[in-house]
Amino acid sequence: MCTVCDKRFTKKWHLSDRKISHTGEKLYSCSQCGKRFANKHYLKKHMNVHSTRYKCTECGKCFEASHHLKEHKRIHSGEKPFECTVCSKRFTTSAHLVSHSRIHSGEKPYKCHECDKAFSHSATLTNHMRVHTRDKPYKCSLCNKSFTQSCNLQSHTRRVHMNRRPHDCRYCGKLFNSSWELERHVRVHTDAKPYSCRHCSDRFRRLDRLKTHLLKSHSEGT
Repeated sequence: MCTVCDKRFTKKWHLSDRKISHTGEKLYSCSQCGKRFANKHYLKKHMNVHSTRYKCTECGKCFEASHHLKEHKRIHSGEKPFECTVCSKRFTTSAHLVSHSRIHSGEKPYKCHECDKAFSHSATLTNHMRVHTRDKPYKCSLCNKSFTQSCNLQSHTRRVHMNRRPHDCRYCGKLFNSSWELERHVRVHTDAKPYSCRHCSDRFRRLDRLKTHLLKSHSEGT
């Protein structure tokens, strides 16, 4: 049994891989593209991408299975069949909905072994671990500045080197560097409050406001 999530496994290596997924470690890297994975199974599955016949005609991205391509195409079509029952936000895949639902439930199964902080998503834990390792793998080719996350590098490139803000608000015309910044801004116009407190009826436009509320009003968090 995994001591973090209580899931049971029939083989020791399955349990070992599960424990690694909770720490955020990604020990196995793809020789083709450098992408890293927590266990050999995910790496082996990923390798099919480089020889697959399922290719998106819109963007050229490849997939190992037809149903993965089908899910991906929803990005281009805008189809989001999976809806959150709490805040009505919609998602292209059930996995994204499950991941999102932890915002409302407060579940944080991914724990840092350095400082005991816990996170809702494994990717967030992986990014957090760079605070301890000081690893900044994403380097700007124009000024050699380094970043812990690829999205920060992309934002830096647009803002500093290209002066691009391609995302505009349909309500007021204000421009933003990234889609998530625009999405957060639009809530000012729509009064959408997707982040709800599980202790009381308060709702918030931003996740950081919810975290502040939990800490001040319910003594939850650090």
